[in-house]
Amino acid sequence: MADWQHTARLLEELAEAPGVPGEEDAVRQVLRRYLAPVAKLEQDHLGSLIARRQGSALRPRVLLAAHMDEVGFMVRRITDEGFIKFQPLGGWWGQVLLAQRVVIHTRKGPILGVIGSKPPHLLPADERKKPVELKAMFIDIGARSRQEAEEWGIRPGDPVVPYGPFTRLRNPELVLAKALDDRAGCAIIVRVMEELAAGGHPNTVYGVATVHEEVARTGGGARTSAFAVDPDVAIAVDVGIAGDMPGVEPDEAQSRLGRGPTVLLYDSSMVPHRRLRDLVAETAEAEGIPYQFDMMPGGATDAGFFHVHGRGVPSVVVGPPARYVHSHGAIVHLADVEHTVRLLVALVKRLDEATVAALRQG
Repeated sequence: MADWQHTARLLEELAEAPGVPGEEDAVRQVLRRYLAPVAKLEQDHLGSLIARRQGSALRPRVLLAAHMDEVGFMVRRITDEGFIKFQPLGGWWGQVLLAQRVVIHTRKGPILGVIGSKPPHLLPADERKKPVELKAMFIDIGARSRQEAEEWGIRPGDPVVPYGPFTRLRNPELVLAKALDDRAGCAIIVRVMEELAAGGHPNTVYGVATVHEEVARTGGGARTSAFAVDPDVAIAVDVGIAGDMPGVEPDEAQSRLGRGPTVLLYDSSMVPHRRLRDLVAETAEAEGIPYQFDMMPGGATDAGFFHVHGRGVPSVVVGPPARYVHSHGAIVHLADVEHTVRLLVALVKRLDEATVAALRQG
């Protein structure tokens, strides 16, 4: 339970930090503080943080990566009346946005606002039944004019972050917060590096926190950090989609909170390396760690870029399942986070030169 408390504190600090794509500085600062005592740190030219911990051998190089950025918005323009029109950053479903609070981070400090639209009372009956499109939404910050909003420090390009305070639910093993996709993965990277610092491993491990994952169709921090590390094996540590809620069928999402990390069998960017996938499962079973298989045909991760680096890198996606990702409030189970840590530590300790060479055969 002590580890859970440490993990919860770490996860809270990471989730509360603002970090939309291109504005990950605050998240990186938190990670630097936790990783500096256990690894050597460097940074690629886009801002991805690379933490290196050498074990008993320089190679193989094992890449564990989570993305720092969260879905959010960017100020597009200010209307004459002082309302903010915005550009989504990452995949947003419009139905989760109306009446939600956001924080605009300006050069003069943060400004709270709420997402609004034309009231349903003013819409024809047939339009009330239709979802409101994002282009019809705006942010109300209480400004009386464009000039006043500009005087407050707002200008186009400012990052807009969802307001979703970190909360432990009545069941304290469940946490509710914004940005758990993928600050949960970032917390796991820290915890794995901390655990490896207490014991040996037959390789060199790189714990990487990437930038731009939510918007980078061409790779962003995943591509640049893979170039910097040149890994022999890569594991993307990202959340799965939990299906334990009303209306979700097993064929849509199989993962359940509290049943261990999810190992993806398929997503829209890649099919995981078969031998590595099997090694993950064998490791979990040998260590008595619960795990789940699932698929995510409607999403992708950084592993989609890792696995085609150079001549090809055996890659897989492992992470805790989460409810309500890409919203102001996702939920994860702390036991799933800790079980992911245990699984990855055990996996890293198995990835010696002979094992990695065997992965590449056939």
